[in-house]
Amino acid sequence: MHYPVMAAEALELLAIRPDGVYLDATAGLGGHTGLVAQRLTAGLVIANDRDAQSLEMARGNMAAWSGRIWYHHGSFRRLREALDEARLEKVDGLLADLGVSRYQLTAPERGFSFLSDGPLDMRMDQSTGRTAADLVNHTAEEALADLIFQLGGERRARKVARAIVRARPIRSTRHLADVVERAVPRTGKTHPATQTFQALRMAVNDEPGELDSLLATGPELIGGGGRMVVISFMSHDDRKVKEKFKSLEREGRAKILTRRPLEPGEEEIARNPASRSAKLRALEMT
Repeated sequence: MHYPVMAAEALELLAIRPDGVYLDATAGLGGHTGLVAQRLTAGLVIANDRDAQSLEMARGNMAAWSGRIWYHHGSFRRLREALDEARLEKVDGLLADLGVSRYQLTAPERGFSFLSDGPLDMRMDQSTGRTAADLVNHTAEEALADLIFQLGGERRARKVARAIVRARPIRSTRHLADVVERAVPRTGKTHPATQTFQALRMAVNDEPGELDSLLATGPELIGGGGRMVVISFMSHDDRKVKEKFKSLEREGRAKILTRRPLEPGEEEIARNPASRSAKLRALEMT
């Protein structure tokens, strides 16, 4: 079951008008997009995602509202292009859910997870870029350790990188997880490869750079009185969003609507445990 995270809060803060135009920058399987589309009459929602497979699945999930949805395959760096293709200058609201979808995490062929064996891919856009296999098999040991430490927060990154280099070629997700677990054995409930997999996913997809692009480009696409809602799941992402929103408010370009980030309630966390670390921030452009 696909549950859009903090959907009620996001929709309320977007303040959707039936004739408005909205951009879901992370459409995924269409959870948030569909809820926006249901509230439109003469309006339009652009469903953008860098994962072409997810977008194709979203088309099927949202077939009932297809006349109100414009699809665009692209990263945050190409959001302006999404509006240009739809012949729009500005939107009335922009939503971005920065989480990785359950589909991506649970499809073995995508290579995001060590829970089942699969190719070490991890690309959200499988049409371009390096795979995780390219990184683990061809990155110098010191650079690999730095990557795992900086993006994954893995304090034992040097041990992990040394073990990976010695075990090359790394052939699959399970192979990588086994190599990491032998190097740094489990000490708690969390699998010892969790942070390494997170770091590789973030590096393969340039998630820090993509978020920077969203925060630079997103506000420019929203008309006066329009809203921007961002749902993040990692503290460094939330910090970036917070600082950008504060900067826009200091410049007199926006008003922050959430002085503290909103978090999911107990009922939502019980229904969808993946939402537990979500933080939602919103602003209104002036």
